[in-house]
Amino acid sequence: MAVRQADVVLVGGGVMSATLGMMLRQLDPSLDIVMVERLDHVAHESTDGWNNAGTGHAGYCELNYTPETEDGDVAIDRALQINAQFEVSLQFWSYLVEQGMLPDPKTFINRTPHQSFVWGEKDVAFLKRRFERLSAHHLFREMEYTESPEDLEEWMPLVVKDRDPMQRVAATRIKHGADVDFGSLTRSMVKYLESQPNFELMLSSPVHYIDQRDNGRWKVRVRNQKTGELTKLETGFVFLGAGGGALPMLQKSGIEEAKGYGGFPVSGQWLVCRKPEIVEQHHSKVYGKAPIGAPPMSVPHLDTRIINGEPALLFGPFAGFTTRFLKQGSIFDLFGSVKPTNLRPMLSVSKSNMDLTRYLIGEVFQSHSDRVASLRNFFPDAREEDWELKMAGQRVQIIKQLDGGGGKLEFGTEIVAAKDGTLAALLGASPGASTAANAMLDVLERCFPESLKNAEWQERLKHLVPSYGQSLVEDEALLTKVRERTLSTLKLG
Repeated sequence: MAVRQADVVLVGGGVMSATLGMMLRQLDPSLDIVMVERLDHVAHESTDGWNNAGTGHAGYCELNYTPETEDGDVAIDRALQINAQFEVSLQFWSYLVEQGMLPDPKTFINRTPHQSFVWGEKDVAFLKRRFERLSAHHLFREMEYTESPEDLEEWMPLVVKDRDPMQRVAATRIKHGADVDFGSLTRSMVKYLESQPNFELMLSSPVHYIDQRDNGRWKVRVRNQKTGELTKLETGFVFLGAGGGALPMLQKSGIEEAKGYGGFPVSGQWLVCRKPEIVEQHHSKVYGKAPIGAPPMSVPHLDTRIINGEPALLFGPFAGFTTRFLKQGSIFDLFGSVKPTNLRPMLSVSKSNMDLTRYLIGEVFQSHSDRVASLRNFFPDAREEDWELKMAGQRVQIIKQLDGGGGKLEFGTEIVAAKDGTLAALLGASPGASTAANAMLDVLERCFPESLKNAEWQERLKHLVPSYGQSLVEDEALLTKVRERTLSTLKLG
């Protein structure tokens, strides 16, 4: 069996692994990096353009990031945090564009206004309060609010055309929102990495075995599905960035920090329209409020998408119940993830989330007519024959053990790292890819602490992300400076 020594092994060819690979390549070009991917090309699962919403998640339009409090106020802390994290990604992508490591930004990111749209007295009052709270903060100072029919006709003509004039509606808008083709972005990053020395991409090579040796280094065995060749990798650091596949591998690693974690898989579908005469009438991402009982990733939205350079409209997502952890996974994924260490948390979550399970199963049995009826809340003139159903990617929500032994379903992303810093995994879903740069900085801080003390690494990090080590939530002048640069470099202004 061939043995391949490496400094870093990246498991999964998605946006997280590619981002970490790009960062490490800039910080220490001498590192020998191997990326292993079980499919025959990269960015084909959750990172692929059609498998995610493509929203540059900045909290501008996603109402689930600003929940209503018991006293009727609106909590904005999570929206501020996510916005600042997306700004980190924008800075990193700007650096890569400026250095010629990424192509023209139009190939992966396009300016697309982010808008929220609601109807009914209660939701209009909520949106207005949300606007007041957010627009008072410098991160959201460009936000606009309107209930004016004239404004709405300009902002979102498809949404208001032929709508009941007696229905009270309201909207907010941030003009410099983004539509991101994370698949194209990731393929460009991996293409650059492949052009560099000390980097190897192993495709069609799923991980069969992972174990830590007594000396702290990791043994990772992969088998090429086309040739049958088995390769043993030995490395000082492993990153599990394999989307829904990260949890099973984290469990196989046997690290103490993995105990108690489980996963709750959710599938998704989009309604897609490619008719130019319809697509040309809508240029924005319009988010509404999620139905009662729906998971946060099921917030309905009508989006402009540009994937591989082709424009389309997308509506959804329609969630569904699945036992697969990956789109091209196994129906036994969920059952195989149940271990003695996470049995109690998973049983606890299944018992306390029966409403969610019923909602997801109900979504599966919707007809095309039912889905188009939901679309008509956003596009009253929608016709069934203009829209087709397309499968989205799989999402595995985190089940986390509580102190008492029970479990909690988490809707977000989380880094799980070994105490010795030799292995890290990214679990969870939204806001996911949008905050990849910030998440990978977290990995660097937790797994490369000694290197980060090096003045050279610190200086290079400041080039990659000028706001590194400072708070964009608190520092208005810094935010103004970095946003001016990113909007210009990425052609979002």
